Amino acid sequence: MKPKRPAARLIVTDSDGRLLLFRFTPDDRPPFWCTPGGAVDAGESFEAAARRELYEETGHDLDPGPCIDVKHVSFTTIEGVDVDAEERYFAIAVPHSEIDTDGHTALERKVMQSHRWWTPQELQAHGEIWFPKDLTPLWRRVLREKAP
Repeated sequence: MKPKRPAARLIVTDSDGRLLLFRFTPDDRPPFWCTPGGAVDAGESFEAAARRELYEETGHDLDPGPCIDVKHVSFTTIEGVDVDAEERYFAIAVPHSEIDTDGHTALERKVMQSHRWWTPQELQAHGEIWFPKDLTPLWRRVLREKAP
């Protein structure tokens, strides 16, 4: 049986509606792009993990608000562990696109060496893999819901 991995994932958008993704470059598979976020620590709520991950990965200290989506996926972590993950997604609009990666762990510094703010059209036209696989509809929903 695979270990369970509860995780908070973040749909982080800037004032132009662009989405923040980090590019992962692990040694054991092709590069891929992923939303900010990570595992929930023992005793931590998903909401607290979302806020902590946002701060650690971007330097923004903002309320994540309510969970907007839940996904159950199986994958191999960067550390090489096969897990069954419950990923809860939170939509966070940041006031500007500058991020501070000083909170990244040593492993994140090794495998998450770049980030980019995307438009939906740019992401759809890009050749590398991104996760979650159904990211674009979720992102478009977030943009529709925050539109005036």
